[in-house]
Amino acid sequence: MTSNERRAVSALSLIMALRMVGLFMILPVFALYAHNLQGVTPTLLGLAMGIYGLTQALLQIPFGALSDRLGRKPIICCGLLLFAAGSLIAAMSHTISGMIIGRALQGTGAVGSTIMAMIADLTREQHRTKAMAIAGMTIGLSFSVAMVLGPILTRWIAVGDLFFLATIFSLVAIGVLYTIVPKPAVSTWHRETEPELSAFSTLFKNPELMRLNSGIFILHVILTASFVAIPITLQNYTGLAEQQQGFLYTPTLLLAFIFTLTLIIIAEKKQQLKSFFIISIIVLALSEALFWLAPHSLAIMAMALTLFLTGFSVLEAFLPSLVSKTAPAARKGTALGIYSCAQFFGIFVGGLVGGLLYQQFHLLSIYLFCVVISLVWLIIASSMKPPRHLSTYLLKLSPSHWQTIEATVKCIPGVAEAAYVPEEGIAYLRIEKRTLQHPDFLHLQETLQSQHK
Repeated sequence: MTSNERRAVSALSLIMALRMVGLFMILPVFALYAHNLQGVTPTLLGLAMGIYGLTQALLQIPFGALSDRLGRKPIICCGLLLFAAGSLIAAMSHTISGMIIGRALQGTGAVGSTIMAMIADLTREQHRTKAMAIAGMTIGLSFSVAMVLGPILTRWIAVGDLFFLATIFSLVAIGVLYTIVPKPAVSTWHRETEPELSAFSTLFKNPELMRLNSGIFILHVILTASFVAIPITLQNYTGLAEQQQGFLYTPTLLLAFIFTLTLIIIAEKKQQLKSFFIISIIVLALSEALFWLAPHSLAIMAMALTLFLTGFSVLEAFLPSLVSKTAPAARKGTALGIYSCAQFFGIFVGGLVGGLLYQQFHLLSIYLFCVVISLVWLIIASSMKPPRHLSTYLLKLSPSHWQTIEATVKCIPGVAEAAYVPEEGIAYLRIEKRTLQHPDFLHLQETLQSQHK
């Protein structure tokens, strides 16, 4: 990458991180805080926890489309200001209705896809996959940092002040956007990062993608529903006060991080993604069963939390990778757009269902519900095809040139798919990693480079 590309990817990843930390550091402590708001019921508590997922799901794609017309920076700035306004309303709210409004407004700052599109604007085709991977790792790390940071900070500041901190993070992100992020020479629609509405119906009905979209939906239902119950369980059943819960999250997250990294490395090295995917769903179901069966034991709760965070983190890492491997090369942005919508709808449904179960039955019924839907997911996932380990590679060339080399490209060993989009002048290849070192592919690259010169 050039220095400009590195600066763009680093700065935009930082913006995503600031937004993610601001959003998720409240998750482990929200249920206890919301219990003290005026007019709260368990159902409204769950709604307040998950409502931002609904607004985010509804606005993610429109924000991306607007950024193609109005420019990336104005739309990202607008989204960050909406997130800041929502955080400020939530911070100042003393009623559950005010909190719901604030959380819903937080979700309207749905600029994740716009940031990814801007990364695509500022990086060349050959470095784009690497840039997206850096952004993805930043998101995963930000979630872990947020989960530790929230409970630890509540030892010194009130939980409501975390929303003020989220407001500050959002304003800092705007500063980074306008002082560090380079201005793109041109903002164009990118097939690999942005959805194509005409392809929605076809990809939505794709059986393999449907399994993965169902998976991310269920995973985030489980995440949000579980955190309606976990903080209250720790306080009411194990006697662990709100300010002490950070001492539990820190070691469990550290262990979960080590286990997650180990499992991902082994799965990739042995090319056994499906097997480890299935194992992770079983781990998730086991953690929920332990939450349900032994809520009074702090030791078992700690073990269950470690298993839960490990299972969640592995699945959260595998799912977008599987979508990328499964989706047609020229329709990856559309596939990821549907996937993101399913993820955010899962957050909304998880909060709402968790609150309803808490109100209508019992707090621990949430864990039983999570066990059941984990097993449903296990059945769905068991029929998925083992994915081929493919990478996406982009070639920029003219239509006439593509006609000349198309047959040659498709005959290179390890090229699983080759699609050319004339209006973009780009060929999208899905290839095995070993193909990058194949003499025919290396010769093709040399030929293209000499012609560009």
